[in-house]
Amino acid sequence: MRRTFASHRYLVHDPATGMTHRAPDPQPTGRIILDDTIVASWPVPAAADLDRHTPASVCWSPIVRCNLHCPQCLDDTTVPELSAMERHRIAGVLAEVELLGVDISGGEPLLLRDLTTLASTIRDGGRSVVSVTTNGWHLARRAPELARCLDAIRISLDGPDPARHDAIRGAGSFARATDGIRAAVAEGIPVQIQTVLMHRTAETLQDLVDLAHGIGANGFTALQMLPIGASAALSTEMLTDEQARRVFAALRVPPGLRVRLRTRDAAGNFTVIRADGRVWRNTISALSIGGLHPLRGATDLILTSRDGTA
Repeated sequence: MRRTFASHRYLVHDPATGMTHRAPDPQPTGRIILDDTIVASWPVPAAADLDRHTPASVCWSPIVRCNLHCPQCLDDTTVPELSAMERHRIAGVLAEVELLGVDISGGEPLLLRDLTTLASTIRDGGRSVVSVTTNGWHLARRAPELARCLDAIRISLDGPDPARHDAIRGAGSFARATDGIRAAVAEGIPVQIQTVLMHRTAETLQDLVDLAHGIGANGFTALQMLPIGASAALSTEMLTDEQARRVFAALRVPPGLRVRLRTRDAAGNFTVIRADGRVWRNTISALSIGGLHPLRGATDLILTSRDGTA
């Protein structure tokens, strides 16, 4: 499948998986169309080996409000949200910074009426690819407008059927999410299904992979749970990275579906912009956060040697 990526010389960022690959040859700078099978074959260097002054990608959570209350949520719901004017200022900053990817998350970003404007502002900067991470509740309704401004969409599922998914996310959430996935696929938006890997979800991982393949998703990602935000209370649900790798190695992967495990060590130093406009980075171990400061301009995203620059 040929779709949109962002590149800067040898680095190519995939908006669906959130991974930055190293190409064997220099690529044109900016948003480019590539074959995703070829990109997937390229290696993924560690963040410290990217040799960049700014992160390759960031997660921006402009909203903490959500219609669901998932126990494994990373968000701090006490953080105040900025005004619409300030959200648009931050979108403008992200459009100007030499980022390869911006994932708009939350909270639930589809609750923002100005989501498409924010995404378009960033994408129109010409440097970054833009994705959205959503619980999918409002996706079926908003898929047509999102198709005009997104390069990929990531939908969170915690179980392969209503009984197991809704037990974590709430009644009706599975049906709304899967209806949204089908709508996004119909609109031609590359879809990545992702799940937070915990002891309670590890046993359903194969069924989730099969569901992702059957519903038309491009890929599936299992994210190691991070003890940040609400999920800090679920420390007993955490798998070690070694345990997660064993679970993942046992999966039967359907033809054409790309699966990915994001281990906890791979989440170290990841950059997040909170709803209050402050920037923080996961510590190297991804067990806590640090470096909290306001995002006023592009220089506030510059990495330091402590953040893992080369």
